[in-house]
Amino acid sequence: MDSKIYLSSPHMGGAEQNYVNEAFDTNWVAPLGPNVDGFEKSLESYLGNGNHVAALSSGTAAIHLALILLGVEKGDEVICQSMTFSASANPIVYQGATPIFVDSEPETWNICPNYLEEAIKDRIAKGKKPKAIIAVHLYGMPYKVDAIKKISEKYEIPVIEDSAEALGSSYKGQKCGTFGDISILSFNGNKIITTSGGGALVSRNPKHKERAIFLATQARDAAPHYQHSEIGYNYRLSNISAGIGRGQMEVLDKHVGLRRKMNQFYKEIFGGAGGVKIFSEPTSDFFSNHWLSCILVDKKISGFSNEDLRVAMAENNIESRPLWKPMHLQPVFKDAPYYGDTVAENLFEIGLCLPSGSNLRIEEKVKINDVLMQLIDN
Repeated sequence: MDSKIYLSSPHMGGAEQNYVNEAFDTNWVAPLGPNVDGFEKSLESYLGNGNHVAALSSGTAAIHLALILLGVEKGDEVICQSMTFSASANPIVYQGATPIFVDSEPETWNICPNYLEEAIKDRIAKGKKPKAIIAVHLYGMPYKVDAIKKISEKYEIPVIEDSAEALGSSYKGQKCGTFGDISILSFNGNKIITTSGGGALVSRNPKHKERAIFLATQARDAAPHYQHSEIGYNYRLSNISAGIGRGQMEVLDKHVGLRRKMNQFYKEIFGGAGGVKIFSEPTSDFFSNHWLSCILVDKKISGFSNEDLRVAMAENNIESRPLWKPMHLQPVFKDAPYYGDTVAENLFEIGLCLPSGSNLRIEEKVKINDVLMQLIDN
């Protein structure tokens, strides 16, 4: 059988090995060092807008620390987009707080401003004002930043911007990862760039970075001995992993361009197929890195379903995947409050993520095209 075509696999640029070798040669094999500092500086330069970056072990760790920095504690409530990966919501529970899930709007598939405000009003009426809002740029598509910011400011509830999937995306020319009171990034192996496993916390407040690093390094007090006045975590990114990240930053914009070309590739394949909609920017204000290219399939028109596509691709050793199953439908969150209709649920029912890697070879694209066209033509 031919080698497997993955949904989104790591794509090295070549310089990563140099930074990793330098770490070994200088014996900086630790959760600190020149690569960590250099990686943070590269990200700060890329994001601009006076942002400060703390490199961490994962995007999940970044969300956890963001919640702590915003004072989320046991018994609090945090609003979270339902249509997302579980790592957006799990840290809420780490803190002993309750997630309040909100439906998506159909244009960007992200948190719906109308249902967000409805949720805030109702939680306040019930006697508990939410401590934070977690808004996600799904599959690289920016959420409706202006509308969410307006609501956030109106009710004085800070936004944690989950930009795990959206490094390289922008809204009205401003980079995603810079819109939240605190923002987070992910460098997991399947992301637009990778450090193998890793993430970052981003904030315009330098004290947020300082505090995040303190907590991420076991909250050690300033003393010659090991003294701890509060609970800390082992959340700092290693100097080896950061070396990979430094090399990846050199090819980030190239990778974004290649991912966007994959999105265009699917537009050409499905252009003549009725009943298939490619996930695309709603207006020119939105610029998606198209981390994953996604489609919605109306079987009544197309004659095939998203599951038919997934199975056909799997039979040819090509990975595809259903959209994220909304959090309010997950067994682990079955008792969590939910505000909305069935937008997220419907997206999950008819959606599919397609192979989107920036490193897909021509022959792999030909194979994908052939499998999809065979189903379309039948």
